[in-house]
Amino acid sequence: MKSVLLLRGINVGGHGKLPMAELRALLEGLGAEDVATYIQSGNVVMRGAPRSDDIADAIEEQFGFRPTCMLIGAEAFAEGLANDPFKEARETPKLLHYFFCADEPHPNRQKLDALLSGAERYEIIGKVMYFHAPDGMGRSKFGARAESHLGVSATARNLNTVAKLREMLDAI
Repeated sequence: MKSVLLLRGINVGGHGKLPMAELRALLEGLGAEDVATYIQSGNVVMRGAPRSDDIADAIEEQFGFRPTCMLIGAEAFAEGLANDPFKEARETPKLLHYFFCADEPHPNRQKLDALLSGAERYEIIGKVMYFHAPDGMGRSKFGARAESHLGVSATARNLNTVAKLREMLDAI
């Protein structure tokens, strides 16, 4: 079984340091095969994925911190990409974000809507919240605070990263 592993909060601002070569070795030690990483922010594709709790336990034991681990099967990941309701926004992939949720979200839409500014928009389909931020994620209150109103843990990736992970999945 092919899957994507998204780790939240690693290698950000000097916190949660986790070298990708060591992460690959750790995952292989847990039984994963064909492990490949993309950039330094915890994006992994693999076959034969271990359980996310086992991954978090092993990272905590070896590196001293416990990241949120989102393990997404290849079919569910592809479905998340295909369900994107903002396909016209793909012209600028760094402005289109996918919030992958640990479980089905139970959003407080009133609070989410209050965070939106300008032309920002979002849509939730299944376990993914899609967010288009035409003025950039860095300035967005929504991007920074949306997770707290989803009712579940989530981690965001822009379309560039999601598309690259899909390409890597196809290659293993």
